[in-house]
Parts: sequence; C-alpha cells; structure tokens
Amino acid sequence: MRARLLTLSLLAVPAVVCAWRVARRRRMARRRPHAADQSQSATTLDPMDRESWELLRASAHRLLDAAINRLQAAKEGRVWTPVPESTKRSLCAPLPHSGLAYGELCSRLEALMPYGVGNTHPRFFGWVHGSGSPGGVLAEIVAAAMNANCGGREHAAIHVEKQVLAWVRAIMGFPSSCGALLTSGTSMATVIALKAARDQRLGFEQSRTSGVAHAQVQCGPLVGYVAEGGHSCIKRAFDLLGIGTAQLRVVPVKADFCMDLRALRRMVELDRQSGLTPFVVIGTAGSVNVGAVDDLCGIADIAQDNHLWFHVDGAFGAAAILSVDARPLLRGLSRASSLAFDFHKWLHVNYDCGCVLVRDHEAHIRAFSERPDYLAASERGIAAGSPWPVDYGPELSRGFRALKVWAHMQEHGVDKLGAAISENMFHARYLAEKIDAAPELQRLAPVTLQIVVFRYVAAKGLDLDELNETLVVELQERGIAAPSTTRINGLLSIRVNITNHRTRIEDLDLLVTEVRSIGAELATSRVGKTV
Repeated sequence: MRARLLTLSLLAVPAVVCAWRVARRRRMARRRPHAADQSQSATTLDPMDRESWELLRASAHRLLDAAINRLQAAKEGRVWTPVPESTKRSLCAPLPHSGLAYGELCSRLEALMPYGVGNTHPRFFGWVHGSGSPGGVLAEIVAAAMNANCGGREHAAIHVEKQVLAWVRAIMGFPSSCGALLTSGTSMATVIALKAARDQRLGFEQSRTSGVAHAQVQCGPLVGYVAEGGHSCIKRAFDLLGIGTAQLRVVPVKADFCMDLRALRRMVELDRQSGLTPFVVIGTAGSVNVGAVDDLCGIADIAQDNHLWFHVDGAFGAAAILSVDARPLLRGLSRASSLAFDFHKWLHVNYDCGCVLVRDHEAHIRAFSERPDYLAASERGIAAGSPWPVDYGPELSRGFRALKVWAHMQEHGVDKLGAAISENMFHARYLAEKIDAAPELQRLAPVTLQIVVFRYVAAKGLDLDELNETLVVELQERGIAAPSTTRINGLLSIRVNITNHRTRIEDLDLLVTEVRSIGAELATSRVGKTV
C-alpha cells in the first residue's frame, strides 16, 4: 500500500511543477502586461516593465537635476570638503548580493557629490586639475547610452574621433596625414609616442619580436634627454618600454627654468662618443613646477642635426596654442616628431581624454598594428573602416572619449577656449604682481603661462619649509582655497596653478589675503621648528 501511495505521489510531482510554472507565468504576465516586454530574458538587467522604465527615467531626471545644481553652484561654498568618516564606513560595505531600488541607488550616488577633490571650484589651484564644464554632462549621457567600443569597426563613434583628430592636427600645425589617437591622458600618449620613436630607431620587427635588449646589441643602448623638471610620465615611459630610467638624461635648465641647449648638445655628443645611441629629445611646453616652455625651435634644430626624434610634452601647455597671447611661446611645436597633450586640463573637457600626434604616420602604425584573425578587416559591414584606432595604440577596448571633445568644441568654439586661456594667463600675472607687492611673500620663479610659485617668508627664526607646508594644508582644510606645494631650487613653495575658467580676480585677492593672514597666525604660534 505504501509503495502504491509513493508511486502516485511521484507521478503527481510533474503536474504540481507544471501548475506552479503556469501560475508563475500568469503572475509575470500581470506584472508585464505589454507584449513587447514578455519576450525579455528572465535574467535581463533592463527594467522588467513599463513602470520600472518610468522609475528609471524619473530617477535619472532627479540625478541630472542634482548634477546641474552642483555645477551651477560651483563658485559657492568650500573648495574642498573632507570625506566624513561615516561616508568612508559606508563605502566599506560587504559585497552586495541583491540589488537596490533606483531611488535608493540615486540617493547613494547623490551623497558622493559634495566630496570631490574640489577642482570645479574657482579657487582650486592645486596641481594641474581641469575644471570641466556643465555641457560635458550631456555628452556623457549620450556616450553611456551608446556604450560604444572605440577600438575599431564601422560605427558613428569612430567617425566622431576622426573628426576630432582632424581638428587637432589643424590646431597644432601637424600634417593631415600624421598618425593620431585619443588616449586616457598624456601619460599613455607619451608611451605611444616613445614606442614609435624606439621602434623606428631599433627596427620595428627586431624590437617587437626580439625585444629591446637584443635589438640594442646592434646599435648600442638607447638614451634620451629631457629638461630638469620634466614630467614623471617620461621616466615611467622609459621604464615601461624596457629602455630603463637610467637611460633618460636630465638636462640642466637656465635661470628661466628652460632647457639649456648648449648642455644638451654636449650631452648628446658625449653619449655618442661613449658608444650609446641618442634617439629622442623631449621638449616641454609647460613644465609641471613653473609652467616654463622650452625653446622648441632650438630643440628642433638640435634634433634635426643629430637625427633625433623630437617629442613635445604639452600636457597642459600645448592647449595654449589657441591663445593669441601664448602662441609666440610655442613656435616650433609644429616641428615636433610627436606631441602629447590633454583635453581634460586647460581645455576644460571632463576627465579623461588626452591625445597623441605622430608626424610619421608609417612609424606610428607600424609600432602598433598587428591584427589577429578574429580582428581581420573587411571592405564591407561592421568590420570595415580600416585602419582602426587599435592600430595606433595598445588598447582595443576604448570608451567614446571623442564625443565629449567633439561636443565641447561644438558648444564653445576654439576662439572662446583660447580666450579663457588668455584670461588665466592674465590672472597669473595679476597674482604675481600682488605677491611682489606683499612684503611677507616672495615669488620664486618667473610667470610664463599660468603657474605662480611663492612662499611666506615673514617668520624669522622658523623653518619656512614646514610653515609653508602647514599654511597650504590650512587653506585646504578651512575650505578657503586649494593650492599645492612643490620645491623650487630646494625651497618648499606654494604652487598656484590657474586653469579654471571660473576663476575671478576676487578669488586671487582672497587667496593673497588669506595666505598673509594664516601665515602671520602660524608664525605667531611658532609653527615650524626653530632654525
């Protein structure tokens, strides 16, 4: 009897499961009454029905309003606000296994907005951070919706990037046939340019297949040259490319912090006599410490005489070619073998986007183009459009960076962008005059572009390095302004970089007033070890 009951029970299981499945489908149908939604995968990441789509839409509008409000108020309040401990703790949560409703997700996203580094504020003067612009939000929305992979293939995003690169070639005075690519920033652009330079000197196939060490046996170890104060990304590129950081020669600078060209000539000659192979010289258009611009024409002449690749690090300074005031300083830029610069610094495009230009198109494409079978080009269809961006750099997966640059230039035009750069240069000269007129302050370098370095000196008998470092931290933590520090001729200095289109004269007046006030306060309280 028991066996018979067990058999009947087992036979009933499929019917029960079937009934449960029918009931589940009916419940889902009530939730998804529209025929178009019934075909969705049960594991889709899209909203499941019209009501959910409307929730997403409302949440997006709410977040967009919060973002625009944030940017509209960028000139107000504190420059930098430390992240609260409660927020830090909330960002140390365990791995989420189930999802949040859109409302809760938006609340968590919105809660992060007050705690950025502060670079949208007009008194953010630290490092060389770009300030972005409100219109950039629009391009980011479209780019997110398209979710384009810009490593290659035939689609609109590739043509937008080609348009941007055509504009850039014209702006920088490079030939329309030169190699070009948008990158994450100048650091990646530098690696790309110097790889092309390295491979051209060592031989493209030998360098790629046998490695740098083996290829250098034929000609002697490679060496390159950059002025003292050149950006650290150049040294990093020598490391990444297998050349070695010891092979990057640091050329002395003159009193104006520009490369000493006589010293450069001597160093190239001595290295060649020692059996080394000079292959590249890097000119700087806007040094990181003081904004100095090397004599690019003079370096171009030396590079030509010695058959060297002439690379220009123009991370922020190359953009000044758009300014009628700065353009004469950049004569010789168009003679470079390659150029690396950023859109996200002095051109105010939202992070991140840089660019590399390589005059010799063949050298550029030979340094990177190597397609496996699954990336074969085609004359028609989605695989058309060769060469692809991946043929000019190491990344196959690339975001749609070009869209925000394209939209930014369309919105403002290059004349307005150039005028904003000229205004920042005026701001720097104005600040330098205010510093020179203040007996408590000492300026430590000439102003070439937009960087001013100085320090508080009215504190007799105290360690001025420590006092000035504390002064900068006080400005930051009180939310007044956000300069950074550097060392000029061994002295710790307050470094003010002005690459923000929102900065006003009153912001600079306030900075000087507060530096003098806080400096006196620290001196009175004897901050800094007695010397």
